[in-house]
Amino acid sequence: MRGHSRSKNGVLSHAYDPRIHGGVQRTRALRPCTLSDLMDCRVSPGNDIVAGKEDTMDIDLPDVVAEVRAAFDRYEKALVSNDVPALDELFRDDPRTIRYGAGEILYGHSEIKSFRSARSPVALGRKLSRTVITTFGREFAVASTLYERPSAPGKIGRQMQTWVKFPEGWRVVAAHVSLMDKPV
Repeated sequence: MRGHSRSKNGVLSHAYDPRIHGGVQRTRALRPCTLSDLMDCRVSPGNDIVAGKEDTMDIDLPDVVAEVRAAFDRYEKALVSNDVPALDELFRDDPRTIRYGAGEILYGHSEIKSFRSARSPVALGRKLSRTVITTFGREFAVASTLYERPSAPGKIGRQMQTWVKFPEGWRVVAAHVSLMDKPV
């Protein structure tokens, strides 16, 4: 199939370009086996057991992208205004939530919350660029962005967040922030 390939373990991947595919991508993915459907599983060439059934996933549904964008924008506003309660709310209150920062490694909501409350509120302003929000189905998304801060001339920041929709709304479950010299 043109634009498609299978990895060594047999999982279908797809070269997706919204300019070609019109914004919403529908992709097929092999789902992992569960005990209840073990009889339908097969052994792939890489000796991983995967389901033989294919599920369909909607990627970048406009209404879901808009929901995540609103949560992302709320996070950004809270970040630059040092609204610590909003920042704490937008990260999933769970010991499995992770945030790798430019200078810290935080495991669990309590470590993230402690970091936020101790952080200096000075020079938090930044300018975002190349923000990409990709949604997978209706409950999972990744937000990636670049940023520049006047307080860090010659540097460019990179931020990636994994968002999951819970009953209380969209929450970050994993984040990575890094800073590097600006490419020339």
